[in-house]
Amino acid sequence: MLDRYSASRYGGFRPENLGQNALGMIGNLCFTMFVLGVLIFTIIAATYEPEDPLFHPSTKITTFLTSTSNATFKSDNTVVKTGEDFMASNQTAFAAFINITDVDYESALVSDHGTSSTLEETHCEGSMDTPIDCRDPEVFHMMMRAAIERFKDIHFYRFGKPVPGSNDSTCDMAWRFRPKEGKTASFYKDYRRFVISRSMNCTLSVVEIGDYHTGVNARKRKKNQKPGFEKKPEKQDQVTTLPVVGEVVNDTLPVVESEGSFGRGKYLIYEGGGDRCKSMNHYLWSFLCALGEAQYLNRTLVMDLRMCLSSIYSSSNQDEEGKDFRFYFDFEHLKDAASVLDHGQFWSDWNKWQKKDGLSLYLVEDFRVTPMKLAEVKDALIMRKFGSVEPDNYWYRVCEGETESVIQRPWHLIWKSRRLLDIVSAIASRLNWDYDSVHIVRGEKARNRELWPNLDTDTSPDSLLSTLRDKVEDGRNLYIATNEPHTSFFDPLKDKYSTHFLDEYKDLWDENSEWYSEMTNLNQGNPVEFDGYMRVSVDTEVFLRGKKQIETFNDLTNDCKDGINTCTASSS
Repeated sequence: MLDRYSASRYGGFRPENLGQNALGMIGNLCFTMFVLGVLIFTIIAATYEPEDPLFHPSTKITTFLTSTSNATFKSDNTVVKTGEDFMASNQTAFAAFINITDVDYESALVSDHGTSSTLEETHCEGSMDTPIDCRDPEVFHMMMRAAIERFKDIHFYRFGKPVPGSNDSTCDMAWRFRPKEGKTASFYKDYRRFVISRSMNCTLSVVEIGDYHTGVNARKRKKNQKPGFEKKPEKQDQVTTLPVVGEVVNDTLPVVESEGSFGRGKYLIYEGGGDRCKSMNHYLWSFLCALGEAQYLNRTLVMDLRMCLSSIYSSSNQDEEGKDFRFYFDFEHLKDAASVLDHGQFWSDWNKWQKKDGLSLYLVEDFRVTPMKLAEVKDALIMRKFGSVEPDNYWYRVCEGETESVIQRPWHLIWKSRRLLDIVSAIASRLNWDYDSVHIVRGEKARNRELWPNLDTDTSPDSLLSTLRDKVEDGRNLYIATNEPHTSFFDPLKDKYSTHFLDEYKDLWDENSEWYSEMTNLNQGNPVEFDGYMRVSVDTEVFLRGKKQIETFNDLTNDCKDGINTCTASSS
């Protein structure tokens, strides 16, 4: 029998206290498990890197390679997915957009009258002939509200201060935006001309907003101009890494600043090979192998911006030399994000300083010499020289085998040409960013009934009307991306939809367009053709910006994308 001290000491284990003790132990155990769970989750979140589908070994990249045994690429004319296509659209979630209530609040703060102005109307002093003061804060906020109310299918992220337009009654203003239902991470920049009217009692109102990019005086911010009304994102550095379509493009060639800096540099160059005049898929697969090796070796890649357009994209059906990397891709982003140098500029400097500074060259003529074996090379220039026997002279062979696990192609460095995407943005803006889209593949595939037995019938107007009935509402703007040369083929769809095709917008790339002018300047005064790859690229990108997107081989037909018996989860 326990004495009094023992009974007091062990009193917590009396039967009437067992339930309380058990609950306490369970609570402590749950709390411990919670703490451990939080700790494990934190470690995983800090170290997890999401899987990038383009960083798989080449044996798994079925969108680029048909076979690793013969290293042959698909020869179709589809558009290559580039870095911005793999950015999550929610990357801009941290950048709060501007709405009417924000403008009202700001207006109350800056009003000279001491009260909030209505923004639809603001009062002036003086006669009706007095020029509109575009710098007046109330005019600024009136224009912002007019833009927000007019363009209901976009989010505004930033406004620039208005500047005088073409006359005393117009002001130009720029803004940065994204479509409300946008599926890409890009920002877009627009600048439009606002016509402002003054009534008999000096009340001001916006009576007209011009078309896309009409406010040309607001395109480029003046050096002394203060920033406009904006909501600064919490992570400004992340916003600036996103593509901005509509900004002035600076894709001039990088130059070596001095003799000393050239001599201290380390360079990698690929010469020759059989990659020229191949599909754009093939070109990028090889080019990014070279760029990936250059980054692994911590060297500047010497790249040849001169390209050959494959016959599959040309109007002549012949391979066409004389193209430029900058026609198709964003060289400004590439040169800002990676160390690259133009082929011609490099050899000019090399010939100038090579003997004087004793710069040496290390020649590699076998693609089986891996980048890992070149890591200790001290020579200023490593030159990989490729022969004439295909496919062993393809650049991407360097990145095969054991190198696959070492060299990762830097897809994030390649973005589409912002000049081409500006055309895409212009088309979407003319449709007020409020349209559905359908991709209709016909052409050779529709005529080849052995491989695509149902495609021709399934993409006929009658079948399309039946299929689209439950997918697209009557009366909607419907953008049709297609390789069908005669768009009149789709005329029966006009009874139910407002149909639109790429060729309706030829003024965006004809000889009077902004694109034509900029491309001519880029090409040393020589006009640039809006070629087949550009057409497919723009057509595809407009399609991808539709609110609803209906694909041929997913939604319109049961035929397989690559022919009978080739359907897979990714290509059916």
